[in-house]
Amino acid sequence: MFETLTERLNGLFRRLTGGGRLSEKDIEEALREVRLALLEADVNLRVARDFTARVREQALAAEILESLTPGQQVVKIVHAEMVSLLGETTALLTSSFQPPSVVMLVGLQGSGKTTTTAKLALHLKKQGQRPLLMSADPYRPAAVEQLAVLGSQLDIPVVEGSGLPLEMAPKALDQAQQGGHHWLLVDTAGRLHIDEQMMAEVRGLSQALSPAEVLLVVDAMTGQDGVRVAEEFHNQMGLTGFILTKLDGDARGGVALSVRAVTGVPIKFVGIGEKAEALEPFHPDRMASRILGMGDVLTLIEKAEEAFDEKQAMEMEKKVRSGELTLEDFLGQLQQLKKMGPLPQLMEMVPGMSGMMNKLPPMDEGKLKRVEAIIFSMTLEERQHPQIIGGSRRRRIARGSGTQPQEVNQLLNQFSQMQKLMKQVQKGRGLLKLFG
Repeated sequence: MFETLTERLNGLFRRLTGGGRLSEKDIEEALREVRLALLEADVNLRVARDFTARVREQALAAEILESLTPGQQVVKIVHAEMVSLLGETTALLTSSFQPPSVVMLVGLQGSGKTTTTAKLALHLKKQGQRPLLMSADPYRPAAVEQLAVLGSQLDIPVVEGSGLPLEMAPKALDQAQQGGHHWLLVDTAGRLHIDEQMMAEVRGLSQALSPAEVLLVVDAMTGQDGVRVAEEFHNQMGLTGFILTKLDGDARGGVALSVRAVTGVPIKFVGIGEKAEALEPFHPDRMASRILGMGDVLTLIEKAEEAFDEKQAMEMEKKVRSGELTLEDFLGQLQQLKKMGPLPQLMEMVPGMSGMMNKLPPMDEGKLKRVEAIIFSMTLEERQHPQIIGGSRRRRIARGSGTQPQEVNQLLNQFSQMQKLMKQVQKGRGLLKLFG
């Protein structure tokens, strides 16, 4: 996400921080580049203009120009203003004084409302909450069935029965209250474009349900059209937040950087993939760091804590320390890593890595699948003692995994080198203890 903008800004920051003192002309030229980069990222014109004006006012201050590290000071100002632009603080879901708290998800057809409703329910469930799903879309073919299937897959109940949204509203509230549910998540009907009939319906549903939250689901790849839709919905409904979907497929980021500044409404969640777990709370400071190529260590740690079992992690650490890691262990680590999300997204969270992404080999998820297939095609004895794998075994493993013998050789060689490296590291620690 934001690849184009991040690359442009990183190049500019390297030039700013690579020299000594900066003149007013240097800063003005840099800010023109920042403004151009924002516009190329499809950021709203007024938002881009106001952003650079605020940075200019601070960057041209005497104490910045006379600083020994003016370039670093300017980068710091840009980061602070980026956080401010995105919302400064994390906007949490607002709950009602008495459950169930109702959340209405609204938006145009194709924005991903139904899948996002299910993703949000799973997010709440993981926090120990009890959500209930309701489909208020009797118009789109199979919309009710789609939500029911998603609810079944995630083991989250769905409101029983069918009918017009206003008829279903009191039944849904009653079922939520009787079932002791903390949240009622309502997937509303969308249209290909905003029309009065749709807006009248969602306003009527809002009056019937008195929602604690009205969240607009916006496709991040729609650019400034998404911002215009956000303005219209907010003017007519009074939105409380946004959920940006398909952010992982948007290399520009114009919606994320514009929608809050234009409407004053916070972004609460972002969708970063198709899986049910691919919904993240929106943290303005972390997102600003990602955009500026500074990584996002906190989110990376949270993903690791969620994906890795603590007991397994301690056992793995012991094996690494003793140099006894097997291919069976390596396979387990690969499977845990996949739970954290796509590799390119994880690499973006490592500070300094975003600027190197173009110089590294492509993070091919297919390669991980081939490695898994190779290890799965081994016997348990071969996984635990890979040194016994000779020519005939390699050919059998290659046939079983649908790969070439060369790929089996490559994996075994890399694993052998990794084992040697771990032993050298442990030997080095031993010497440090001996002479320390």
